[in-house]
Amino acid sequence: MTENKITQSEFGITLMGLGPGDIGSLTREAWDWILSIDTLYLRTTAHPIMEALPTGLKLIGFDDILDQEGEQDEAVSIIVETILALGLQPGGVTYAVPGHPLVGEATCEAILRRAKQEGVPCRVIDGLSFLEPTFHALGVDPFTSLSLADGLALANLHVPNFSPATPALITQISSAAIAGQISQTLLATYPAEHLVRLVHAAGTGQQVIEVLPLKEIDQSAYLGALSSLFVPPLSPTASFESFMEVISRLRAPDGCPWDRAQTHMTLRPFLIEEAYEALDALDQENPQDLAEELGDLLLQIGLHAQIGVEAGEFTINQVIEGISNKLIRRHPHVFSSVDVEDVSGVIQNWEAIKADERRENGESGKKGLLDGVPRALPALLQAEEIVERVGRVKFDHLANMGDEDAIHAMLEDALEVDESGLPEKLGKLLFAITSFAHHKDIDTEAALREAINRFRRQFDTMEAKALAAGDSLVDLPAEEKDKLWTKAAQQTEEDK
Repeated sequence: MTENKITQSEFGITLMGLGPGDIGSLTREAWDWILSIDTLYLRTTAHPIMEALPTGLKLIGFDDILDQEGEQDEAVSIIVETILALGLQPGGVTYAVPGHPLVGEATCEAILRRAKQEGVPCRVIDGLSFLEPTFHALGVDPFTSLSLADGLALANLHVPNFSPATPALITQISSAAIAGQISQTLLATYPAEHLVRLVHAAGTGQQVIEVLPLKEIDQSAYLGALSSLFVPPLSPTASFESFMEVISRLRAPDGCPWDRAQTHMTLRPFLIEEAYEALDALDQENPQDLAEELGDLLLQIGLHAQIGVEAGEFTINQVIEGISNKLIRRHPHVFSSVDVEDVSGVIQNWEAIKADERRENGESGKKGLLDGVPRALPALLQAEEIVERVGRVKFDHLANMGDEDAIHAMLEDALEVDESGLPEKLGKLLFAITSFAHHKDIDTEAALREAINRFRRQFDTMEAKALAAGDSLVDLPAEEKDKLWTKAAQQTEEDK
């Protein structure tokens, strides 16, 4: 019987796992392969197995590249390109990583993907992953919906790509620089004082577990190639998925009768109401109220999405996918190579992309520039949006209406017209004032709301003073009301 012996020349790239610790965790297959080669490329040379490798073996590590501050995507790309180039040379290349090549290893994943695309032969030599000793050290059951994330990939994100309602294990936290980038990403979701556990050299004699606040993980003195981060969940209801489960439960046959009775149309007034309550919280500059009101607004979105699921219309995931794709498509200056100079360039590019979309949609889509302005919007909001949109295509009619002299002329015209023509004249004047405000970078809707809020605060103060004195506003003489109004104005100004 002839033994099928595999030689290095048969493979362009060999990816090999070194296991989580010392030589005892290295597989026999990996050891035999090491004995057959003369050069070994390593993601990191900071691994306990290094001292047990054959003395004649040339070791080349990528530690310096991965430990640099900045975009980790670039570091991974350098490693991938290097290994691919070496894989095309006679004899190929062997690239080794801690643990298993296909478990929590961004570089190997990228190498495999590129090798397949370019037709470069690639072989994987399995290794004992770091997961088992890490779970043992933590006392964690991995079957509790635990998320596994690659630290190099996570460092390039702005928000975590896993649910905060479940625990997460993050790998490859090999330096303070990478730990700092990961911390910034996680702080977009978790509080700074959220207690996490850093696990170093799990399953070896050098194993260390640190419990510390998330904001301090980059200060650990033990960070290295065998470091991982365990992030406990925030709460069972902290994820979007758990939120949609609550909505679905409310709409279930044994759920809430009121929620089950709702339709897209019956919910319509609540969507508007919650949006305005969120605006009010913004006007009051109250972050706690704003967070609550945004939750109420999100409830309306969740209910509409669940009704859509039940009717076979759409799912919340389709909603999210649709808006994500739209944002990426309309921001090529962020997600691809298109260059724009300033905000004006962004807006012009945005309109050009939307025009292309309208042409592609044909008769079934929105064709005009103003078709995207809902007619159900309050008139002032419609006016603001229309002024903004026509300005993007450099149509100057509304801009000319907003000229100061034009507004003065329209006001005089409105004062002189008879009552039958007054609504039209006032409407035109309000439209012109909206245009004037827009070109002064003033949000007309917000300005009017603030004026109303100031009046309400002052009137409430005046009314309270009258009641405190045992008076009724309706019975007070005009001059007394004027005095109270002046005092209320002073107090309102002092309370700012």
